[in-house]
Amino acid sequence: MALTPNKDVFITCALTGAGDTTGRSAKVPVTPRAIADAAIEAAKAGAAIAHIHVRDPKTGKAARDPALYRETVAHIRDSGVDVILNLTAGMGGDLVLGSPEAPFPVNADGTDMAGASERLVHVKELLPEICTLDCGTMNFGEGDYVMTNTPAMLRQMAGQIQALGVRPEIEIFDTGHLLLAKWLADQGLLDDPVMVQLCMGIPWGAPDDLQTLLALIGNLPAGWTFSAFSIGRNQLPYAAQAVLAGGNIRVGLEDNLWLGKGQLASNGDLVQRAVQITEAMGSRVLTPAQVRERLKLVKRW
Repeated sequence: MALTPNKDVFITCALTGAGDTTGRSAKVPVTPRAIADAAIEAAKAGAAIAHIHVRDPKTGKAARDPALYRETVAHIRDSGVDVILNLTAGMGGDLVLGSPEAPFPVNADGTDMAGASERLVHVKELLPEICTLDCGTMNFGEGDYVMTNTPAMLRQMAGQIQALGVRPEIEIFDTGHLLLAKWLADQGLLDDPVMVQLCMGIPWGAPDDLQTLLALIGNLPAGWTFSAFSIGRNQLPYAAQAVLAGGNIRVGLEDNLWLGKGQLASNGDLVQRAVQITEAMGSRVLTPAQVRERLKLVKRW
């Protein structure tokens, strides 16, 4: 398989995520204002897209309250800084089973299962250019947490996202998830150009070795646009690897807290480093306007 390095690269910054990272770095944004400021910082550093989760300001834990999204998005839009908004729609598919001997009833602490429409309330209200669609089910960590996205749920969510005129970013955590994405496309539920995020190195999904990445890329349909990232120490090496493989970059504190050994990063730091990597490889970093044109995104604010 012949791969051509990408000469026109866009950078996504995943600002805060849903993981238990706030106790490990004070730079992980928690409040709507802090998350908005992180998006603005990332945009000024060179990110075209801000991928946004929200957190409970009191506890720092993951949340999906539409009011928190509303406040975050309002701060970003009022700032006048141009950045493409990519709101997660992954919340509401969290299943934490009981013990191995008694999986039911499920563990109420961490389980959050919601219907398709409820998972998209904030997307329908705020109409970002992009929202994520986690295209499959998988185990997370060493406990009993399962990210749950059935084919029926994915079909329903994809149809609603399409009707809103929002571009789904298809999150691929393992090889079978790509088959589900193709299945959705075959049903006419994904408009061109299809946008895919290859999420590598997350236990127990696709490992971040080169062979697995190339296998996924080699099975992407012609015309699909992809980004790729890995977590932790491999995040920044993956920025170069994604470009070499013909893709785009994702960095940010959702996936990695460090700029270097012993050096905690901000979102802006990670974007600046991704820009340096891209330009050092002879590629250019695309602006939000250029990405909107390339991906046929609709800006409604």
